[in-house]
Amino acid sequence: MTTYPSARPNSDNLPVDPSTGETRPPQAQPGYYPGFSTLSQEPFWDEATRAVVLRRVHEQPPIRFFTPDEVALMEALTARLLPQDDRDDEHRIPLVPTIDDRLFTGRIDGYRFEDMPPDGDAYRIGLRGIDAVAEHLYRRRFMDLGATEQDEVLWTLHRGEPPAGEDIWRQVPVSRFWLLINQDALESYYAHPYAWDEVGFGGPAYPRGYFRLEGGQPEPWEVREQRYNWAAPPDARSDRYEHLGGPSTHHVSAGQEGSH
Repeated sequence: MTTYPSARPNSDNLPVDPSTGETRPPQAQPGYYPGFSTLSQEPFWDEATRAVVLRRVHEQPPIRFFTPDEVALMEALTARLLPQDDRDDEHRIPLVPTIDDRLFTGRIDGYRFEDMPPDGDAYRIGLRGIDAVAEHLYRRRFMDLGATEQDEVLWTLHRGEPPAGEDIWRQVPVSRFWLLINQDALESYYAHPYAWDEVGFGGPAYPRGYFRLEGGQPEPWEVREQRYNWAAPPDARSDRYEHLGGPSTHHVSAGQEGSH
């Protein structure tokens, strides 16, 4: 299996056990469903389903769209959009090869906003914009910054107010680019069986199907949720929230806040 460089776990970014103040070590399976394995249901899938799911675990598409420098920047970027410091090396979910494959093959949602270039062009332009902001704020490239500094760079995109790269953001509206990169990272992550294990999703279950459709009961092959206490790293920005203007359509309650 071909592998590509990825951002390494950093102990400073690990969740903390609030009862001891110690960091929780990286795990094979983070989340609230210990022992659950979607892949354990492989014997119950048909051949086509089995091939699709196992390919996501054992094969990575080759890098064909991004340049080597862009790959390094994308690895740093996706490591902040969806941190995986709590996963051990063997169970980290590769995001960049999946995004690269979508861009290389031209898979799109079937529409494009009129003020946006094609997705591939938007990435190449927008990545330059991220580095422009990093250089403006810290005089270094984004991939050379610490996690907290990277979050501050991305926070300016989230707010729609990047302090540099004005010519770049005229070509790619920053709010559109922010949605694009977040959507791609999320879709790549939650298409992977390891992410299904993390959230207790039972997978395709085809052709057997599901039958406990009411009452919130797990299927016989699933496990019940088992929560544990944890706290974000001291320097985390994950609880940062700011209303960005316009009419509010919902309330943000405890546990829903997030910077990106």
